[in-house]
Amino acid sequence: MPGKIVKQIEFENGKKFEVVIYDLLYEPTDAIVNAANSGLSHGGGVAAAISKTAGPELDDEGDRIVAEHGPVPVGGAVVTTAGNLPFKGVIHVVGPRKGEGDEEDKLICALRSAFDLAHERGWKSVSFPGVSSGIFAVPHDICARAYMRAVKEFFRELPDSSLSLIRLVLFEGPLLDEVVAVLD
Repeated sequence: MPGKIVKQIEFENGKKFEVVIYDLLYEPTDAIVNAANSGLSHGGGVAAAISKTAGPELDDEGDRIVAEHGPVPVGGAVVTTAGNLPFKGVIHVVGPRKGEGDEEDKLICALRSAFDLAHERGWKSVSFPGVSSGIFAVPHDICARAYMRAVKEFFRELPDSSLSLIRLVLFEGPLLDEVVAVLD
């Protein structure tokens, strides 16, 4: 697997959680997760990079989803095409913003929504970025705990899922340091 694996946890039935230093757009997984807002507009950060690289199909499909079903609620997730990206789909999750209250549980719910969508589609692997840790400003310690809990709960509750590899893809920095501390 490309990227530098910083931490790896193996679960029963060969399931794995990897924390890697890499670029999400080049992940060798079936799908990637986008840290989205409720309107699925991709104005900055990882979302903008995904949108730009995927091309207009991703934005058009996101616009249709919001027009038909309304904004995606915090904790919710939807799947769109990956457009020009080499994935089976992009899973857009809406994590909480700092100050909403109960951010850790809301973030777990968002990630579980993403993992459940991958499971429902029979995908084997998914990579996700630092959801809610950027512009949404949820403190890194809360994010790190939520990421680990979401993965553990998913693999515990669905041990026979097709989803067998979940990768948290980060760049070096304080969030990575906090995730490593939580995993240690």
